[in-house]
Amino acid sequence: MGSVELDLRRLGAGEAPRAASVAGAAEAGSVLVRGPVAGLSAVLAVLLKAGRTAEVPVSWEPAADKDSRGLARELGIGTGGPRELTLVRDDHGGVLLHHGRIEADGDGRRSLSRRLGLQAHHDDIRVADGEITRIDVRPDWTAVDTIGVTVMTLPLRPTRRTSGRALQVACDPARIVRDGVRYPRPVQRWTWFADDRVRWLLHP
Repeated sequence: MGSVELDLRRLGAGEAPRAASVAGAAEAGSVLVRGPVAGLSAVLAVLLKAGRTAEVPVSWEPAADKDSRGLARELGIGTGGPRELTLVRDDHGGVLLHHGRIEADGDGRRSLSRRLGLQAHHDDIRVADGEITRIDVRPDWTAVDTIGVTVMTLPLRPTRRTSGRALQVACDPARIVRDGVRYPRPVQRWTWFADDRVRWLLHP
């Protein structure tokens, strides 16, 4: 199994790579990903499905967009040595590296004016119960097996922030956005969790 290089730099905003374009990662000895956060997320999802996240070193040449620059800074791309990192995943087979969002389903316009009926628990803390505007989720790369959750109840009002391992949500039909890519259909249940049984290998 040799090294595989995946050039995903042509991905547009909000676009995920086609399954065929990242399938080669499943049998690679190592992987180099060029492109945005969504491309790196897709490659790690392929490795997760193959059960190989802990054995395949992944290198990343980030794109120039804001999210890629932010994640590269958080991961220390270009500094330090190889390391094992937390894998934040969901119960629909995806991986979250930078930013996830749960909000009312719709066409994307005036999203802050729409409300979503939702109940959410972050570990054993009930962080939402009723109508909210949105929930934002970010892996905490300064900690181990930790995600940060921010609940916005109303626009321009104080938000609630918590830190823990898993977020579980039951809600009215909601839109999910994972690392900038919209999940293809509305959901009424969703879980994001830092899997303490799984690691991925970053070669920075």
